[in-house]
Amino acid sequence: MELTILDRLRRLNRIIAILVGVLLLGCAAFVLADIVLRQVGSSFGGTDEISGYVMAIATSWGMAYALTELGHVRIDILRSRAAQRGRAVFDLVAMLALSGTITLIAIKGWPVLARSLANSSRANTPLETPLAMVQAPWLAGWIWFALTSWVVFTVALVLIARGKFSEADAVAGTYGELDALK
Repeated sequence: MELTILDRLRRLNRIIAILVGVLLLGCAAFVLADIVLRQVGSSFGGTDEISGYVMAIATSWGMAYALTELGHVRIDILRSRAAQRGRAVFDLVAMLALSGTITLIAIKGWPVLARSLANSSRANTPLETPLAMVQAPWLAGWIWFALTSWVVFTVALVLIARGKFSEADAVAGTYGELDALK
């Protein structure tokens, strides 16, 4: 059952990754169009600001995909030398630290958005972008990442408790340098 939950989470994160990719392609097209317009003496203006917002949103949402695809970087010099149980412990500690950190980021992000909503805050830029319009999807991405990390941690914990170390490694492990060469 836990692997079914994780499989659905991976599929959902792949869909989110595709949507984020479309957002990034749209942003790149917007910047490219602005560059072309500059050649003829015109400009949309604000492409640097908008692309910064898009990158922040894409990053927060893309982190969960990277996690479910074992794409996060981890220093695994000790892990790679440990036996199967030791690797499982390292993976659980890493997932617990990640989940706790991301949860803290998501919790601390809410007051930022709440303040922007309460004050109708706008960016101090020529576009005067309403900050809540950018902060809401940014924070939603961090919340999604936190939820995803806790699900991955829980699935790994259950698998390890059942003695399914290879399956747990596929859930919360890492691709080491040696794995990349295979």
